[in-house]
Amino acid sequence: MNDWKVICRVEDIPVLGARRVARPRGMDVAVFRNDQDQVFALLDRCPHKGGPLSQGIVFGTSVACPLHNWTIGLDDGCAKGPDEGCTTRFACKVQDGQVLLDPVELATLATDVEPPRAGPCAGGGALGDASHDVQAPHG
Repeated sequence: MNDWKVICRVEDIPVLGARRVARPRGMDVAVFRNDQDQVFALLDRCPHKGGPLSQGIVFGTSVACPLHNWTIGLDDGCAKGPDEGCTTRFACKVQDGQVLLDPVELATLATDVEPPRAGPCAGGGALGDASHDVQAPHG
């Protein structure tokens, strides 16, 4: 049985925007909301140059990386052609207006992925927090 962790309410995520979830280990997870109130969760790192996807432009079921405009599928974390590569996708669900993530995945997936050494994603952006707190994308 999987115990899901409540992350925030759907309305805490801006429409066509994202929030970041800090993890004790590893890079942040970006939680996105599109204009249909669908919610997705990806590692906050573009597979191209490591751009912060949480600062990208959400459209349909995709996000455009703010660094080089690569289009990443929110449902699978993979770049759209002709680009190639994927970022880690996290299981996500909405229940009674609350966004839930799998705590096992938060603790184990992509914890060894290094943040970029320069640019807006340098340093991981976790603000030294040791919990799974939700942060504003520019906070």
